[in-house]
Amino acid sequence: MEASFARRYRLTKTDEFSSVFGFRKAIRGTWLMLHYQPRAEGHTDARLGLVVGKKLLKRAVDRNRLKRIVRERFRLRRAGLPAYDLIVRLAVKQKPFDGRVIGEDFGNLLDRLSRPRPKREAQ
Repeated sequence: MEASFARRYRLTKTDEFSSVFGFRKAIRGTWLMLHYQPRAEGHTDARLGLVVGKKLLKRAVDRNRLKRIVRERFRLRRAGLPAYDLIVRLAVKQKPFDGRVIGEDFGNLLDRLSRPRPKREAQ
């Protein structure tokens, strides 16, 4: 199993980000928001994009650390994820910044994404 974070596992273009945000499906965790969209037929790998604004994390050190933590968690779990385009963004300002809590929150979001959802009964 290849456990790298190669370019093919990243969202890189503005259109790719726009299409995921336009799909309007998201899961909210304690600190993070995970936007997702199923990939087209024939694609079997999950891809990741990150959005971390200055408004919620002022220091570049903290923004970069958050991105490193999320990328690493994604890299380790990518093989077991469904074929989705994923965008992770910080939803709540966290003071003080705690990388362990962010990593756990992202892991919980991936667990919820992979879990099959029960179907609603028609009324």
